[in-house]
Amino acid sequence: MTILCISLLVVSLDDTVLNVALPDIVRSLRASSSDLQWVVDTYAVVFAGLLLVLGSFGDRFGRKWVLLAGLVVFGSSSAASAFASAPEGLIAARAVMGVGAAAIMPSTLSILTNVFIDADDRSRAIGIWSGTTGLGVAVGPVVGGWLLANFWWGSVFLVNVPICIVAIVAVAVIVPNSRDEAAKRPDLPGAALSTAGIALLLWGIIEAPTQGWSSAKVTGTVCVGLVLLAGFVLWERRSDHPLLEMSLFRSHRFTGAVSAMALVIFGLMGGLFLFTQYLQFSLGFSALETGLRIAPIALVLMAVAPISSFLDRHIGTKPVVATGMALVAVAFALLTSTTTASSYWQSFPAFLLMGVGVGLAFAPCTEAVMGSVPLDRAGVGSATNSASLQIGGATGVAVLGSLLNSRYKAQMSHILVPYHLSHSISTLIESSLGGALAVAAQAPGHLGTLLASAARGAFVSGMDLAVTAATGVVAAAVLLVVAVLPNRPHHPRRENPPPAVLGRGDPGRSRP
Repeated sequence: MTILCISLLVVSLDDTVLNVALPDIVRSLRASSSDLQWVVDTYAVVFAGLLLVLGSFGDRFGRKWVLLAGLVVFGSSSAASAFASAPEGLIAARAVMGVGAAAIMPSTLSILTNVFIDADDRSRAIGIWSGTTGLGVAVGPVVGGWLLANFWWGSVFLVNVPICIVAIVAVAVIVPNSRDEAAKRPDLPGAALSTAGIALLLWGIIEAPTQGWSSAKVTGTVCVGLVLLAGFVLWERRSDHPLLEMSLFRSHRFTGAVSAMALVIFGLMGGLFLFTQYLQFSLGFSALETGLRIAPIALVLMAVAPISSFLDRHIGTKPVVATGMALVAVAFALLTSTTTASSYWQSFPAFLLMGVGVGLAFAPCTEAVMGSVPLDRAGVGSATNSASLQIGGATGVAVLGSLLNSRYKAQMSHILVPYHLSHSISTLIESSLGGALAVAAQAPGHLGTLLASAARGAFVSGMDLAVTAATGVVAAAVLLVVAVLPNRPHHPRRENPPPAVLGRGDPGRSRP
């Protein structure tokens, strides 16, 4: 359990350690707001697109070997990210990191579900697994802030390397192997359709503020992405070796839990993307100060996630998950009134509510997904669970970030009209708040102060629009949970538990 959690920690740490480095990346690599979204989302797109196929690789070839390969790829690409010299290089290295993460995350969960066969033991273990994800989210901003206070922005990636080395040695020596003896061949066409469809859809959303929401390039790309995703569904329904078992969605418990998971992470990751920039650019906190102020979200999440497993067993899945998601919606609603005059302590209650809400929803949703699939399909089940996390997070960053950028760009374009600035300066100001503050720092006297104030006002206005949209999305998710997700879990594995295929280096050896 400890080794699986260490392996998972390196992936969950990366979800938030990067957020506090975004302003430094803007300054060092001259990255625009859309560049920042791609630095975050390229990783998530590749991660989500390959989760299912690499989860099935684990079922077929052995989950231990896929976990080891993922740790090697993740560690080496983290080192490449640390020394990137341009936004494009960083985005490419982040894509390779997504490949490694897609091998690590489902392998840890599928190995866990094969080691802990009893339903109650599995529920507790998943609570610890979920808490580890919360730990990564919790320490990420603080670790990132400390590293940035003492080193350069690349250190937030380089920190992954020693963790990966420790995990590789421990997994090789300690972790048992397991696989599905009846696993089918990997569905590569399905992986290509899903990854390309998600990537094109998110590209359209992210680039819309720059290209224009009604531009032919954006609408055409989004339409092609939707067509590819529709083709993926049709292919999966007809394939004899599907990447995603569409029959699993006949279970209301599985469908409701996967949907709820995606929507609550939509809010969490989209919110963290906004809040870290707000705290640094608008309120003026350093990277370390920002990390410490974001940490309460994840610390509360980490504490509540294991407790939620207990509540799930004694109260039921529906009330726990619905309550958690309702708290997330309330948190966003509290943040819709943020202004440039607001202080951190006005946002603090919302941050706490968000941590409690996500913590309540996370572990019960994970247990509902894993409890709905046969034991020998644990790899596909865990990959589907992880894919819902990454797709929800990537969509949250894309949608909320694009809403913010659209309003920011529109307001700044209007403000700059009387000044007749050069195209390059106007583009830098309109591309991001960081760019505008860099120009303001070089502007003479009162003009610099006016520009910085106007840019911060436009940013906060865009953030208010984004969190209003997030409130609506998460509130709708509460209704979905109430309507679709069954309350009490069904434990077929207790009634007729199949044998786990486990061994120490021998995937063919079984033990009951």
